[in-house]
Amino acid sequence: MDKDKNYNKLGMRNVSIVLFILLILVTACKDSSKKSDKIVIGFSQGLGNHPWRQAMNHSMEIQASLHSNVQLTISKAEGSVKKQIADIHKMIDQNIDVIIISPIEPNSIVPIVKKAYSRKIPVILVDRKINSSDYVTYIGSDNEEIGKEAASYILSDSKSFKKVIEIKGDDNSSPTIERSLGFETLIRETPDAAIVKVFKGLPVEAFRKTIDSMGSQNFYVFAFNDELAAKAWQVARNAGLENQIKFIGVDGLNTKDGGIQMVLDGKLNATLLYPTGGTEAIETAIKIYGGQVPPKRIKLNTTIIDRLNAEIMRNQFDKIIEQQGVIENQVHAVKKQTDLYSSQRELFRWSVVLLILMFCLIAYAIYLIYAIKIKNKQLTLTNERVTIQRNQIETIANELKESNETRVNFFTGMSHEFKTPLTLILSSLESLKECIIQKGAKPSYEIELISKNSNRLLRLIDNLLDFRKIENKTFNLRVSKTNIYDFTFGIFRDFENEARKRNIKFEINAANKNIELFIDRNLMDKVYFNLLSNAFKFTPDNGKIEISIQEKGNQVVIGFKDNGIGIPEKEIGNVFEAYFKGSNNRKNSSGIGLHLSRQFIELHLGSVEVHSFQGTEFIISLFKGNKHFNEDQMVKEASLLKAETLLNNDVMTGIEDDVFVPDQAMDGERYSLLLVEDNSDLSFFLSNKLKSEFDVTTSDGTDAIDKALNEIPDIIVCDVNLPDKNGFEICEILKNDLRTSHIPVILLTVLDNKESYLQGLKSGVDLYLTKPFSYPILIQSLRALLYNREKLRYYYTNNIGRIVDSKSFGSIEQTFVNKLNQIIQANIDNAEFSVENLADLLNISRIQLYRKIKAMFDVNVSDYISNIRLEQAKSMLQNPELTISEIAYKIGFSSPNYFSTVFKNKFGVSPNVYRKSAGEE
Repeated sequence: MDKDKNYNKLGMRNVSIVLFILLILVTACKDSSKKSDKIVIGFSQGLGNHPWRQAMNHSMEIQASLHSNVQLTISKAEGSVKKQIADIHKMIDQNIDVIIISPIEPNSIVPIVKKAYSRKIPVILVDRKINSSDYVTYIGSDNEEIGKEAASYILSDSKSFKKVIEIKGDDNSSPTIERSLGFETLIRETPDAAIVKVFKGLPVEAFRKTIDSMGSQNFYVFAFNDELAAKAWQVARNAGLENQIKFIGVDGLNTKDGGIQMVLDGKLNATLLYPTGGTEAIETAIKIYGGQVPPKRIKLNTTIIDRLNAEIMRNQFDKIIEQQGVIENQVHAVKKQTDLYSSQRELFRWSVVLLILMFCLIAYAIYLIYAIKIKNKQLTLTNERVTIQRNQIETIANELKESNETRVNFFTGMSHEFKTPLTLILSSLESLKECIIQKGAKPSYEIELISKNSNRLLRLIDNLLDFRKIENKTFNLRVSKTNIYDFTFGIFRDFENEARKRNIKFEINAANKNIELFIDRNLMDKVYFNLLSNAFKFTPDNGKIEISIQEKGNQVVIGFKDNGIGIPEKEIGNVFEAYFKGSNNRKNSSGIGLHLSRQFIELHLGSVEVHSFQGTEFIISLFKGNKHFNEDQMVKEASLLKAETLLNNDVMTGIEDDVFVPDQAMDGERYSLLLVEDNSDLSFFLSNKLKSEFDVTTSDGTDAIDKALNEIPDIIVCDVNLPDKNGFEICEILKNDLRTSHIPVILLTVLDNKESYLQGLKSGVDLYLTKPFSYPILIQSLRALLYNREKLRYYYTNNIGRIVDSKSFGSIEQTFVNKLNQIIQANIDNAEFSVENLADLLNISRIQLYRKIKAMFDVNVSDYISNIRLEQAKSMLQNPELTISEIAYKIGFSSPNYFSTVFKNKFGVSPNVYRKSAGEE
C-alpha cells in the first residue's frame, strides 16, 4: 500500500512538471513577443520648464506615440549639469537603444557622452552642441544663420543708419555663441549700422540707462529669444520708449505669450522661427535603430515672422495643433483597442493551454489505471525481496554489534591496564615527595609537573571508563551525607596554584557554609574537575573564575562562572553531547567530559544548564535530603576536612617557591627568542630551560603577532594548536610581513601527518618538530637555524657589490634588499641623503628599518649606506679619468678629505694607494 501511494505521488509530480513546463513556454513566448521589436529611446532635457523646451518634449511624445514599438523616457535635468550627467549614466546602465541629449553646456557632459559612444549606444544631440565629435548626429537650426537673418531684417529697413542693442543669452551654450557671432558679423560689415551696446542676459537697470541715453532717436533691440525680447519691451514701456524701439526675438512659439502673439500684439516687430527638432529627433532615432546612417548634421529650416505673415503662421500652427490633437485621440483609441486585443488573445492562449492540460490529464489518468495494475504485481515481488534483505541486514547488524562490543571491551580492558602503571608512578612520586619533605626540602618543579600530569592522565582514563559504564547503564550511586561547602573547598584548593600562577581571580562564595547534601563524592568530584578544568582552559590570564553555592527552596544551586571565550549561541544546546567540540575551541579535547558530567548529575536526579554571555556559567541544581535515593544507594563515609582546617594547614607546594634556575650561559649579547605556547606548564618548563642560552619572551598565542612585531626576536618557537590563530596562520602572517619575514620559525605540534607537514611548509616554517620532542634536538635545531642565518648575514655583508647588481631576487628578503640597494644607488651622489629619507622611501619607520638591517646584516643603517658608497668608490677608482675629488662627490661625500679617511678606515689603504695597486694588477 505504501508503495502504491508513492507511485501515485510520483504520477502527480510528473503532471505538475508537465504543467510547469507548459506555463514556462507560454510565458517565454509571450515575453519574447513583447521584447522582440521594442525600441527604447531616452531623452535628457537639459533646461527647465521653458515653453520652448515644453514644446520640444511634447513634439517628441506625439511622434513617439505614432509608433507602437517605441518607448520614450524623458529625464529633466532642470538646469543642473550634475543631474544631467547622472540621468545619462543611468540610461547607459539600462542599455537604452538610442540616447537623445539637449546639453546644458558644451564641456561637462563630454566624458559621459564618450562613455555612451564607446558602449555602442547611438547619441543624438538636439538644439545645442558639445565640444566633441563622439555622437551620431546633431539636429537643430543653424544659429549663426539665424543671427545673420536677424541682422538682414534690421539692415533691410529704409532708414539710412541703424543703431542696435544686442541682448545675448546668459550662458556659454553653442546657440548663444553662434547666434551672436552671426548677428555681429553681418552688422559690423555694414557701414549703415552699428551695435551700440551688448548685454549678457538682461540687467534691467543697465538696459534702462542705455535706452534713456539714446534720447528720442529710433533704434533696434535684438534679443537671444522671445522671452528676453518681451522683458526688454516691458522695460522700454515702463520708460515710455517702446514706440521708438523695434524689438526682434527668436523662437516664434504659437502660444498665448509666444513670439507670434507678441508680433500680432505689436510688442515685437519680428521673431525668427526656431524649430524644436523633437519630431525629427524621434524619427532619426528610429532610423538609426533600423540600421540607417544619418548625416552628421541635420539642419532645421527657419523663417522670419513679422506683421505680414504672423496671422498666416498662427493659423498654420493652429491647424497643426488641431491635427496633432486628432492624432493623439486616434492613437489613444488604437491603444485601447490593442490592449483589448491583447487581453482577449491572452485569454484565448490560456484557454488553449487549459484545454491541452485537461486532455493530457485524462490521457494520463487512463495510463495510470493500467500502469498501477502492472506496478502492483512488481511491488509485491519487491516487498518479498525487501523482507529477505531486511532479515539479512539484521543478521549483519547483530554481527557488527558483537564485533563492536568486542572492540569496546578490548579498549576498556586496555584503559584498565593503563591505570596500573599510572598508579605505580603516582605511588612512587608520593614516596619520593615524602622523602624530600622529611629531609627538610620541597619537591622540585619537575616532580610537581610529573605528579600533576600523571593525575590528569588518570582522570582522562577514568572518564573513558565512566563513559563505557554510562553507555551500558551499569553505574551504581554511592551517596553519603556531605557538607557541600567543605567538599567544594577541598577541590577549590587543588586549582588555587594554577590560578595564582596565571593571576586569575579565583573565588568561592556561599551564604551558608553548613549546607549538607547526599552526593556520590567520587562522581561529583569528577563533575567539579571537568567544569573547573574547562573554566581554566578557556579563561585568559588575569581573568576571573567564581564558584557560588546558594539555597533555593528545596534545592541547592552550585554555579561555576568564568569570563573566558564563551560558547557560540547557536552551539550552546550541543555542549553536553558526546564528542562535541565548539567551533571556537582550539584546545585539545575529547568531547566527553561535559557529557559525563550531565549524566552524573542526572543520576543524582539533579539538572545542569549552561549560559554564555561575556564568558560561560554552568549551574548545577541538586535536591536536599535523601528521599529521592533508594536505600541501597546510601552509604556512610567519614566527614570531610573542614575548610578552616585546610586553610590553616596549607599543604600546597607552590612551584613559584621552588623552580629550577638553569646555569647562565656565556656573557655578552644573547639571542632573543619568542616562545608561543598556550599550555602554561609546557611554556613554563621550556622558558626556564631556554633561559640558559636565550632572552626568552613568552606568549599564549593571543598576542603572539603583536609581540613579534614589537620585539623583533632573533628566532620564534611556536605551538600549532593555539586559542586564537593557529601556528600555521601566525607563521604565514609573520613570514609575509617585511618587518618579521627574516625571523626563523620552529613549529611544535602533535600533528605528524603529511597534510599538516605540507601546510607548515606552505606557511613558511623553517623547522617542523612533532610532540613529544627531545629537548636536546630542539636546542640543537635552534643553534643550527641561528648559525645558518649568521652565514647568510656574512654573505650579504661581504658581497655588497654583487648584491647591488642583482636583478633576480625572489623571496621577500631578497626583494627587500634589492629595493633597498636600488634606492641607495639612486641617491648615492646626494650628500644630504639620510636614514630618515631611506625609511620614508621604503614606507617603514626609522626604528623598523634599523631593526631589519641590524637583524639581516648586523650593521646599522648608516654603515650599510656607507659600505655601498665605498664599494662604488672602489669600482670608480679603476677609472683613471676621474679624480679622487670627483669620485668623492659622485658617491655622496661632502669632502674629499673625509672620503679618504673613511676609505682608509674601511680598506686599510688610501684611495690613491688603492688606485695605484689596482693599476699595477
